[in-house]
Amino acid sequence: MAQHKSAEKRARQTKKRTDVNRARRSTVRSAVKKVETAIAGGDKSAAQAALKLAQPELDKSVSKGVVKKGTASRKLSRLNARVKTMA
Repeated sequence: MAQHKSAEKRARQTKKRTDVNRARRSTVRSAVKKVETAIAGGDKSAAQAALKLAQPELDKSVSKGVVKKGTASRKLSRLNARVKTMA
């Protein structure tokens, strides 16, 4: 347990930040999953629409420091490639 006032404040801030980051990460995962579901369903227009919504979510997560830049770039690139190859 924290002994100093500053350590107690740090613990509060860390808990709050963790909750916010968890929510942001969940939003990103949901957006990516929607794209993957549309790809699996074979609906190209739905997959493109879902990808359009997932891209800003991933970009926002990078700017907030939840996901690393390379990770988001890789995910977007792979999703985009899978959508493009759909019939």
